[in-house]
Amino acid sequence: MGGAPMHENVNWVAVASAEHVAIGRAGGFMQVGHGKGTPLKRLRAGDRIAYYSPVRVFGSKDACQAFTAIGTVRDERIYQGRMADGFESFRKDVDWRVADEAPIRPLLDTLSFTVGKSNWGYAFRVGLLKVSADDMALIANAMHARARP
Repeated sequence: MGGAPMHENVNWVAVASAEHVAIGRAGGFMQVGHGKGTPLKRLRAGDRIAYYSPVRVFGSKDACQAFTAIGTVRDERIYQGRMADGFESFRKDVDWRVADEAPIRPLLDTLSFTVGKSNWGYAFRVGLLKVSADDMALIANAMHARARP
């Protein structure tokens, strides 16, 4: 039974505006931390990822406060992609599931990282948060997540 240990899949919540999440969903990729590469090194093939979007458009005050995408990290590769403004951000490919947007407020009393916290948004300040399998299941259920046909 030699060899490297199998990677146990991890569940993550990333944070980005709904507008930026939609671009990633359409392109089959994810970005975190305004295009930084280092946080992506924590994610492995098979890890599950959900996006929380505090706002609709980056830099605006138009609140979203919902989970806006959910999927599975496709592979280990990290690469750079050019944004519309010429900026090259680091990305990782994701197999996005078909899902509905799910407001976070109905989940605040059930998610382990928000329950009982009046300042629940503080958990998202890091931009990429490891969460439990139970939390991911609650998010997936709220989003009516399903496999692509």
